[in-house]
Amino acid sequence: MSITVTNIGELVTNEPGTGEGPLGVLRDAAVVIDGGTVAWTGPASRAPAADTSFDAAGRAVLPGFVDSHAHLVFAGERAEEFAARMSGRPYGAGGIRTTVARTRAASDDRLRANLRRLVDEMARQGTTTVECKSGYGLTVEQEERAVRIAAEVADEVTYLGAHVVPPEYGDDTDAYVDLVTTGMLSACAPHARWVDVFCEEGAFDAGQARAVLQAGVKAGLAPRVHANQLTQGPGVRLAVELDAASADHCTFLGDADVDALASSRTVATLLPGVEFSTRQPYPDARRLLDAGATVALATDCNPGSCFSSSMAFCIAVAVRDMRMTPAEAVWSATAGGAHALRRTDVGRLGPGARADVLLLDAPSHIHLAYRPGVPQVAAVWKGGRQVAPR
Repeated sequence: MSITVTNIGELVTNEPGTGEGPLGVLRDAAVVIDGGTVAWTGPASRAPAADTSFDAAGRAVLPGFVDSHAHLVFAGERAEEFAARMSGRPYGAGGIRTTVARTRAASDDRLRANLRRLVDEMARQGTTTVECKSGYGLTVEQEERAVRIAAEVADEVTYLGAHVVPPEYGDDTDAYVDLVTTGMLSACAPHARWVDVFCEEGAFDAGQARAVLQAGVKAGLAPRVHANQLTQGPGVRLAVELDAASADHCTFLGDADVDALASSRTVATLLPGVEFSTRQPYPDARRLLDAGATVALATDCNPGSCFSSSMAFCIAVAVRDMRMTPAEAVWSATAGGAHALRRTDVGRLGPGARADVLLLDAPSHIHLAYRPGVPQVAAVWKGGRQVAPR
């Protein structure tokens, strides 16, 4: 059935020519959904007829959040590791291996159930597009299983065999890269759209990361990079060199990194939940935005460095601690995430877009940062189907 969401106090379209400012805000607006897509937006008084209607009662409506970075195929949790960090132990990449052991030991059904639980949890908080990475298997069989299960549930699937080097390879990173770029890639590529690599001290250097990404591209996958999370390394410039869709983390950047991002179409995907959970410095979003770079926000939901699925939380932290305006943060959590996935059908509310609609129990998008930690999602539609509340 077609449906008109009417009596919207503030409609964020993310189409600047449609309404006010960069968010394309319309007042006293309506959205018509037909066949899973947005058919019309405009003043409520001029809304065309539909089979049924939903009264937004003067509340705000936004595009569904686009979470372009998450690690959701795993077993177990690492609460004790989090407690140790809060007691002063620094964060490093080594904890990933703890999750690898637990994930390898888990059944398909257990992994699938945990993935569905987390995606449902995200939907109840307004996230309607989810990217999901592998990276907790690190064998051919386990990584193929991870991307295959992810493809059953997630909107976007990323092959991340190059997350860390598994214990059985010891210090022979090059031998593991050979596996990642050959048999493991062949098994995983049919289930994925993206290839990713953790380019960082303690993981993979620039040469190894380049080999992983180029092999992925040759196999038909598009690149994205875990870049500059722990150090000011080569990850960002490698991402730009290979026209990666996104460079994710971007915590430690030099002037050359910022300039490279600003002069490219590679999105700087910032993950403030990680810095909150690891007590590292927050990325300087203001510096990136002022330079002209495109910025996305994502959760990086995973059991180690950030076990939060809340995009609203990321928006609030980005505004409070990363010097973003509320409008910039909301754009980055919706349209920015769409850019990071090179999607034009999500992250906006205009004719032809997928009908991913978020109704806030608030009069304005500003309340996402203004009232941090307060549940404000009144209803969510994904592809025109109401997924929250249930």
